[in-house]
Amino acid sequence: MASYPELAGRVALVTGAGRDAGIGAAIARRLAAEGCRVVVTDIAASDANAAAEGGSADIDSADGVARAIVDGGGAATSVHCDVLDEASVQAAVGHAKAEYGRLDILVNNAGVGFLMSPIAETSAEDWDRVLGVNLRGAFLATKHAAKLMIEGGQGGRIVNIASQAAKSGFPYAAAYCSSKHGMVGLTRVSAIEFGSHGITANAICPNHITTGLGAWQNSFFSDALGMTMDEYMDSMRSRIPLGRPGLTEDIAKTCAFLCSDEAVYVTGEAINVSGGEEMH
Repeated sequence: MASYPELAGRVALVTGAGRDAGIGAAIARRLAAEGCRVVVTDIAASDANAAAEGGSADIDSADGVARAIVDGGGAATSVHCDVLDEASVQAAVGHAKAEYGRLDILVNNAGVGFLMSPIAETSAEDWDRVLGVNLRGAFLATKHAAKLMIEGGQGGRIVNIASQAAKSGFPYAAAYCSSKHGMVGLTRVSAIEFGSHGITANAICPNHITTGLGAWQNSFFSDALGMTMDEYMDSMRSRIPLGRPGLTEDIAKTCAFLCSDEAVYVTGEAINVSGGEEMH
C-alpha cells in the first residue's frame, strides 16, 4: 500500500539508478511503488564507475531496473544519461516529457565515490572526474529539470543524494567531500531560486551504505587503516547509535517523504539519514 497516494501519476527522473543494489534503483522502485511514473537513467556499464563496482550491463542497467519495475506492476521507462554531457542530460529530461508529458520530481543520485587518494597524490584528472559527475552533473540535471517543472506550472521536487561527507571530512576523500559539500550549496540556492515556482529542493546525507560501491569503499578503507574487514565494520557500527550501517531502503523512504505533500514546507535542507552517526 502506498504511503503517499498523492504521488500517483507524478513523473520522477532518477539519475544513476541502473545498479540493481544501488541507492538510485531503490529510490526508483520506491517511487514507482508510490504510483510515480519513473524515468530510470544511468551511463553505460562500460564506464569506469561500473567496473569499479563490479557492474554488468547484462545484470545492472537502467533498462533492467525499469523492466523490473514494470514487471512488478509499476510504470517506468529508461534512458541513457551521461551527467557530464549537457546534451545527454537535456535529452533525458526531454525523454521524460516525451514519454509522460511532464516532470514533477528529479533525484540527483549519479555519483563517483571510488577515486580516493591522499590530497598530495590526487591527480587533477581524478579531481575533475569526481567534481564533474557529483556536482556538475547535479547542476546540469537541476538546470534542465527545473526549466521543465517551471514550464509545467505545477511545482516540483528536487532531491539531491549527498552524503555524510557533505557534513564531515574524511581522509583520502578530498574530491568526494568537496563535491558533496558543494551539492548542499547547490541545494540551498535551488531552494531560494525555485521556491516561487512551488519547487522544493533538499539533500539527503546518508552515512555508509554497502552497495557495490560501498563494498569497494569498505575494502579500501580497511586496507588503508590496517584493519581486517571485520575490525573495520565493527568500528563503523560502534560509531552509529542505532548500531548498523544504512540500507538503500532508508534513503528511498526519506526520498519518498520529501517528494510527498507531507514535505511541502521543507526546502533547502540537508537531512542526515545516518542512524545518528552524523548529527549536524
